[in-house]
Amino acid sequence: MMTASPFRSILIANRGEIACRIIATARRLGYRTIAVHSPVDSCSPHVRLADDAVLLGPDAAAQSYLSIERLIEAAMSSGAEAIHPGYGFLSENADFARACLEAGLVFIGPSPEAIAVMGDKAVAKRRMVAAGVPCLPGYQDSDQSDEAFLAASSSIGYPIMIKAAAGGGGRGMRRVENEAELIAALPLARSEAQQAFGASDLILERALDQPRHVEIQIFCDSQGHAIHLGERDCSVQRRHQKVLEESPCPAMTDALRAKMGAAAVLAAQSVDYVGAGTVEYMLEADGRFHFLEMNTRLQVEHPVTEMVTGLDLVELQLRVASGAPLGLTQKDIRLAGHAIEARLYAEDPAQGFLPCSGDIERWIAPAGEGIRVDAGIESGSAVSPHYDPMIAKIIAWGPSRAIACQRLEGALQATGIAGLQTNRDFLLAAVREPAFQSGEATTAFIGEMLPGGEFKPAGLPGGVLAAAGVLQLRQAARDALQTANALPAALLGWHSAGRLTSSFAYRIEGMDLPVTASAVSLGRDAYRVQLADNFHLVEIITESPGQARLMIDGKRQRARFEHLDRARIFLMIGDHAVTLGNQVGAPQARGETAASGQVAAPMHGLLVEICIATGDRVAKGERIAILEAMKMQHEIRADLDGTIREIGQASGSQVKSGQLLFVIEPDTTKQDDAP
Repeated sequence: MMTASPFRSILIANRGEIACRIIATARRLGYRTIAVHSPVDSCSPHVRLADDAVLLGPDAAAQSYLSIERLIEAAMSSGAEAIHPGYGFLSENADFARACLEAGLVFIGPSPEAIAVMGDKAVAKRRMVAAGVPCLPGYQDSDQSDEAFLAASSSIGYPIMIKAAAGGGGRGMRRVENEAELIAALPLARSEAQQAFGASDLILERALDQPRHVEIQIFCDSQGHAIHLGERDCSVQRRHQKVLEESPCPAMTDALRAKMGAAAVLAAQSVDYVGAGTVEYMLEADGRFHFLEMNTRLQVEHPVTEMVTGLDLVELQLRVASGAPLGLTQKDIRLAGHAIEARLYAEDPAQGFLPCSGDIERWIAPAGEGIRVDAGIESGSAVSPHYDPMIAKIIAWGPSRAIACQRLEGALQATGIAGLQTNRDFLLAAVREPAFQSGEATTAFIGEMLPGGEFKPAGLPGGVLAAAGVLQLRQAARDALQTANALPAALLGWHSAGRLTSSFAYRIEGMDLPVTASAVSLGRDAYRVQLADNFHLVEIITESPGQARLMIDGKRQRARFEHLDRARIFLMIGDHAVTLGNQVGAPQARGETAASGQVAAPMHGLLVEICIATGDRVAKGERIAILEAMKMQHEIRADLDGTIREIGQASGSQVKSGQLLFVIEPDTTKQDDAP
């Protein structure tokens, strides 16, 4: 059994929103907090919120947030007595937990032994079977030969999931429908597992077609007390990465919760667990559930449990890590209302969910009754290509699931980021899907929502463009008033030849859309805006810095906006949050790069798979490689029809943004002119 001792100072071995969240509770309880950071994170909110901060090393995670040696040195030099690992990075690394203990530091998490057992899917599965925890039929033995997997698959039955024994997050995971697919997938799965986790061992499990992904939050103290805090439904996933999470599970009953909770507590007790942990299950429609894995840390989605239980899970972690009893029994746990969390990622859903990096020019966080935002960003923050693209979590609570859904929808509408793309519009669309609204979403939800695998955002209405033109016109007038000599405000917009017309040309998805705005009759706040052959009437009801009440074509609308510079405006109206740049008077925007056959890396990352060979014929849009960046996978596709003449990097190479990967010789054959 792990022993612990009281502590008064905590080093948070993490970054971003989880570091901010841990610091908030620790400081509320009177602990001294120490942040760590790389150079790119030196001005991040978590660094400013902490009492002290230590520079770890270069931006690359392997030399900073993943360096056990540097983290221990940071803790010792700063006088920290304990380390909280957060989630991700080294949070489930047994060697890191052991190094903390050997340095005389309290590791705010389970023992290294428990982490090691549950971190290996094969070992964990064997332990759970022995403990009597329900598990899916599968194969988790030490014989890793193709022959062993083929023999096991015949008894398991297809379809089958191949999984990396040493990791999670969907990496190394593949579904196969038959023996031929299994034979082809095994070497690729081994390669992905080796690159992601440093170990190529695999396990097999029977695949379920439309299960729910349901997890149980458990807590154990060093006195032997163990309880569960109810469940979270995490079925809405893309590429096995969670997108929406909620508590309680819409399909849960009191009897089923008791059974799943008891099995989760049994799983934890079988490895002498101490601290916060999550036991994940696949739940079938008939109520059968099967152990999937155990996460030996605080989960990303822990806020939904906090909002329905009223408990602070970080506070409980600190209490248990200090050696104190949990102070709760199972009878003390009551679930009230419903909570749903949406993960906000820096990614472009319209471009295959390509992770994005860059500067956040403006961050607008939602607020209101039942709304919680966990974020590690602010206006001016940099989103680095070196780290996970999740930048914030939007959580909504309501007395009922319907109200929680409604509040989350409103919160997403009120969420805005200028400077880079996010999945906000995709989240909004997902929350509105009938299957989600009715609580019927399973792990097949996103595949059914996006049958082609692509998300196409709604087009931008002309009224939004018209509003942008009017707001920029008024700002230009105010700027003119400030710089003019003795110009009365009443003369703004007046012209001796009649109404003053200001022209705008907004560039949307590669198209120049001309917009002209002009004041209507004598009303200073009414405008008639022309967009191509259409006209829109825009009236300013009220306007204050950053906000306006508008009447657009007879419909009242509320707008939030910011003039990023003289040419660009960030505008939020209804479902739309967009940055518009006026091309009139501004430098000419670059057009889309013509297809050249010179295929470069879109961002820093790991080239995990090359799908073609030199000399292969490829078609435009065909997948030619997979790049892992910001903890997600991105498909690299051919930009024209042609033949692969050069492959610049080998599979497994670390590549930089803009680095040449492939050279495609375009087809030169031309059809004869029609007679």
